[in-house]
Amino acid sequence: MQVKILDTTLRDGEQTPGVSLTPEEKLRIALRLDDLGVDIIEAGSAITSEGEREALKKIVKEGLNAEICSFARALQVDIDEALKCDVDSIHLVVPTSELHIKDKLQKPPGEVKEKAIDSIEYAKDHGLIVEFSAEDATRSNMQFLKEILEESISAGADRICACDTVGILTPERAYEFYGELSKLKAPLSVHCHNDFGLAVANSLMGLRAGASEVHATINGIGERAGNAALEEIVVALYSLYDVKTNINTKMLYETSKMVARLTGVYIQPNKAIVGENAFAHESGIHVDGILKKAETYEPITPELVGRKRRFVMGKHIGSSALKEKLEEFDFKVDEKQFKQIFERVKNLGDMGKCVTDVDLQAIAEDVLGIVEDKMVNLEEVTVVSGNKLTPTASVKLRINEKEILEAGVGVGPVDAAIVAIKKSLEDFADIKLEEYHVDAITGGTDALIDVIIKLRYKDKIISARSTQPDIIMASVEAFISGVNRLLANEKKKKT
Repeated sequence: MQVKILDTTLRDGEQTPGVSLTPEEKLRIALRLDDLGVDIIEAGSAITSEGEREALKKIVKEGLNAEICSFARALQVDIDEALKCDVDSIHLVVPTSELHIKDKLQKPPGEVKEKAIDSIEYAKDHGLIVEFSAEDATRSNMQFLKEILEESISAGADRICACDTVGILTPERAYEFYGELSKLKAPLSVHCHNDFGLAVANSLMGLRAGASEVHATINGIGERAGNAALEEIVVALYSLYDVKTNINTKMLYETSKMVARLTGVYIQPNKAIVGENAFAHESGIHVDGILKKAETYEPITPELVGRKRRFVMGKHIGSSALKEKLEEFDFKVDEKQFKQIFERVKNLGDMGKCVTDVDLQAIAEDVLGIVEDKMVNLEEVTVVSGNKLTPTASVKLRINEKEILEAGVGVGPVDAAIVAIKKSLEDFADIKLEEYHVDAITGGTDALIDVIIKLRYKDKIISARSTQPDIIMASVEAFISGVNRLLANEKKKKT
């Protein structure tokens, strides 16, 4: 069995309160979704606005592998606007519950059905693929629901879909509900909302019951509590059900981050698959098990979804994780020294501090008495940035007891600070920034920012990291920490 994925991030997902994407942003996401391996991209609703039509046309012009779809109501004007955008298909949505027909449309059920059939025939006559969806299907009379779906198939609908519009299904009922509809002679799609936190579970049950396609959004964004999360469904199918999709799972994390950045919808740290804590470990017992055999506390490998495992240092850290970190930083310690470092890390954790790599290096250097290897010390950093100001930074460094003051400008405050530091180091070492990565690992305006960088000096590349609430200080601290490690390594070579 192979499941098809209809991604509705650009339509249902964009209906998340506060989200509005430009045509260019929609195109960027569509290109990524196509690379990801999505089968059908519901790229918007052509009737909505001129900007929406511009986005659809831009996406269609790219000639993507994915089928490009526009949402449409059972109205000729909606279908005509979709046709003008040259889309491959329409997602034709018609309410089927008494609540929607009587109170929203205020029309007789027979008229709603007739309008739906006329719309399907009109779309098919004009060369469109039609996926026909029953809105609020899970609160509809089953006899009427099956009648309208059967008639839609007879009218030429290529696929049918039953929507759990307000997320009221349970997994047990989802299996029965979609199992009944899977008996109809057309490919069946599952479309679930997350009002009770069951969208992914219900989607999986619908697929088990006989559906062959699932509607989902990246990060589960969407109206109210959102839609079923694409990344959770795909990985669950792959790992738990041995069911294939066309999705390149290694691209899930980077796609998630891109959508979060462009929509501004924050991903909670403990979110499955793509949350920053999904593959982070602090507990000593867990880390010890992970180091011995990853499967002890990880149901999937982080690499499967484009992630890396991360060990967090705090009061729950165990000796195995700390030893691993010390070895990573090339610190050789005896039992007494290790105990001192271990206790100091625990004490910082008890004070509520997240112990960064830089903190650990400072502690280890202090215990080992090798603080003198720290050639570069930050004395002061000042950054000026604003709406009409070019980001400018000044830094004061002490390098081998010599005080150096430099300034730099950049595209942003972090870039300006790094430029100023690199200028300060020009006479000492030609250090190049190879890679820069930043994540917010907690929520809120005081979120801890995790900065990871890669620096090169001659033929040596090292990684450095810092975690702070201030992104500028975290970036500067990580950079200087990396510089000190590179210079210390060079010094060792010469001795």
